[in-house]
Amino acid sequence: MDARNDTPLAYAEAHGEEILQELVAFASIPSVSTDPAHKTHIGEASEWVAERMRRAGFEGVTINPTAGHPIVTGSWLAAPGAPTILVYGHYDVQPPDPLEKWKSPPFEPTVRDGRLYARGVSDDKGPMLIPLKTAEAFMRTDGRLPVNVKLVIEGEEEQGSAHLGEFVRAHAKELTADFVLSADGAMWRPDEPSVTVANRGICALEFAITGAGKDLHSGRHGGGVANPLHAISRLVASLHDDQGRIAVKGFYDDVRPPSNAARAALAELPFSEERYFAAIGAPGGAGEAGYSLLERQWLRPTLELNGLWGGYEGPGTKTVIPSLARAKITCRLVPDQEPKAVTAAIAHHLREHCPPGVTVEIHSDDGHGSKAYAIPEDHPGLLLAERVLKEVHGKPSLRVRMGATIPIGLIFREALGAETVFFSFSTADEDYHAPNEFFRLQRLTDGLKAWIRYWELLGQEGLGKPAR
Repeated sequence: MDARNDTPLAYAEAHGEEILQELVAFASIPSVSTDPAHKTHIGEASEWVAERMRRAGFEGVTINPTAGHPIVTGSWLAAPGAPTILVYGHYDVQPPDPLEKWKSPPFEPTVRDGRLYARGVSDDKGPMLIPLKTAEAFMRTDGRLPVNVKLVIEGEEEQGSAHLGEFVRAHAKELTADFVLSADGAMWRPDEPSVTVANRGICALEFAITGAGKDLHSGRHGGGVANPLHAISRLVASLHDDQGRIAVKGFYDDVRPPSNAARAALAELPFSEERYFAAIGAPGGAGEAGYSLLERQWLRPTLELNGLWGGYEGPGTKTVIPSLARAKITCRLVPDQEPKAVTAAIAHHLREHCPPGVTVEIHSDDGHGSKAYAIPEDHPGLLLAERVLKEVHGKPSLRVRMGATIPIGLIFREALGAETVFFSFSTADEDYHAPNEFFRLQRLTDGLKAWIRYWELLGQEGLGKPAR
């Protein structure tokens, strides 16, 4: 055996350029889950993942069809007495729009200044590749893994993991594990190691405002009929009050006020609101009154417009009163809020406040709903993650929350009785879901080092309870 490759870490370091090129190939696949035009690319990505699983030494690798996109599974279970972990990741990506904002094509991965730019490279292809290469490093050097590992890699995370829950419940016996180690769920900042201990939930709906049966000449008909754009503007404005508080009746019914301890913990984090707003190019000053920025993002629920459109949007002027206007809404939810109840409250508000002269039609996406999640503070998998991050980065990690939503925590808890440790090496500033998404090459290196060390320690020390 090559002396450089006699340990898993040495193997990973010696094959760093090869691993990077595999990530380039993976990120070149436009596996956009929400767009039916990319269905063949979803299939290509699932095949790519399955092949890399087999190459890493996993057995029983299967591309499982669902009512949506496939879920790829595999396992290695030849470590008797050692813990069993279920590794989660996803191969689907967000749409790349708006294309004109990209400095290089979104599916032509490009390295610039120590970063790899491509859609999905940070969320979640780079982090997801790390556990596969970790397994390969152990198998090529030790000929075995130090722990039992099961894999579930889905293709619908960017659609709210619509069919993952059903799949996990149906395959609970095969997927049972001591806990879940997730390659998804970004760290907070690139200069501070962190572990995410909670995330908000989500619900979504969209609505349409209809006026006349067709677009009308604004000169001939203006002043005589309702304009859907005017109406939707009034309706959208009614969703919040002047203090930034959501004005939907019943929205806060199940919201517990943040505890003094939670607020104090956030206040102690090294965070500058001024630097935050400067980094994103925003003036600040918005949001629910009475709360700090981190409290609004991590401890409080939100209602946001994700799209608002209608009428003529081309160059020049077209003097019409449009017949239709549309909007999309998502809410981020805190513990105890039920997605369906919140969606119903918003729908009731829209109907009650719909201006005269127009009609409102509402569509709620129940499949995109998920409650908030938090891992127990003393979970051994979480404590091990903090220990490993301190070794890799040379300083203690921060415990942070996620303003976004990853549905898997509740899915795995309810279906398997297993908690989820988020151990991703993307960071929140890497522009995922936006143009020019990137993944730092150093994070690929750090991630491999940390995952290898995590598996080593878990195999050596276990969890203090019998493995499943």
